[in-house]
Amino acid sequence: MIPVTKPYLPDRKTLDKYLDGIYEREWLTNNGQLVQELTARLEEYLGVENLLLVANGTLALQIAYRALGVSGSEYQEQPEAITTPFTFIATASSLKWDGVQPVFADIDPNTWCIDPDNIEKAVTSNTKAIVPVHVFGNACDVDAIDEIARRHQLKVIYDASHAFGVKYKGKSLLENGDASTLSFHATKLFHTGEGGAIVFKRKEDLESARKMINFGITGPETIDGIGINAKMNEFQAALGLSVLDEFESNISGRKKVWDCYDKIDAPNFIQQSVMATLEKNYSYYPVLLSSENQVKKLQKHLSSKNIFARRYFYPSLNSLDWLSKEEKTPVADDVAQRMICLPIYDGCDCEAVSESLRNYINEN
Repeated sequence: MIPVTKPYLPDRKTLDKYLDGIYEREWLTNNGQLVQELTARLEEYLGVENLLLVANGTLALQIAYRALGVSGSEYQEQPEAITTPFTFIATASSLKWDGVQPVFADIDPNTWCIDPDNIEKAVTSNTKAIVPVHVFGNACDVDAIDEIARRHQLKVIYDASHAFGVKYKGKSLLENGDASTLSFHATKLFHTGEGGAIVFKRKEDLESARKMINFGITGPETIDGIGINAKMNEFQAALGLSVLDEFESNISGRKKVWDCYDKIDAPNFIQQSVMATLEKNYSYYPVLLSSENQVKKLQKHLSSKNIFARRYFYPSLNSLDWLSKEEKTPVADDVAQRMICLPIYDGCDCEAVSESLRNYINEN
């Protein structure tokens, strides 16, 4: 069987080295040595400052909203945040969960990221933030988005769950906005089993968030404000350090799969238009087909060979009546229906997938 993705599992000797230290110290959580080490190493590897590790990517979003004043109880009317409907559910449901109404703006038909022109049209007096998504690791139009945010005095929280290690114009893509959030779920390029992180622009926002993830506790007998338990534990950090130790090998393996697919002559497979000067991380291999029917036919064909491709992100989130204000987003609706991601992970049998794809193309 060839799944759409597979968790990267580091060498046991690499992992055991970190686990032995946990057993020796008997320190399992609350900003332990490995969490501190992983924080420092990720900041160095990614080229960022003010990185905060948390228990998962959804909490990363929620803590960022709270630390930047997007969610909270101080608003007389429900705050709104403009985001994309072409994303994983957590981007928008985390807003709704925290009392912020997601407002969906349509995407660019070529980059599949949120279209800044549509963001501008969606701004109201209740808008507090923009929550764009670097879809499949492709950079949003960060300059245009930041200009809109500046003019309307809005916070920008980038959902960068797909953008680990991505560089744009020679710098980390995570440096943009007031904050960028990461997911370290098991299926991500870099992972800690479960986990996540927030990269803040300002140190004061980092310090505010640091209090929040530990119940608001700031000392043995002091609690400064409302908080929640969103801390990463030592076992998560041990796995993350092990994955990071072998990260270049993981990236290299994914690139081989990417290059293998790129050799397929598939004129009806439309690829994402990637922002100029972007350095990819090979997290996903998405293709846009001519119709939803073609997506279903391709899935069926691959499945018959025990190859499992997956539709991303279907359905478009604006179609969920409990979440949306019924915004019209025809481009996102169309792209969500025609999108499929091919299997990609270190060790994937891309030749078998390629052969099956060529057979499908020849038959159709």
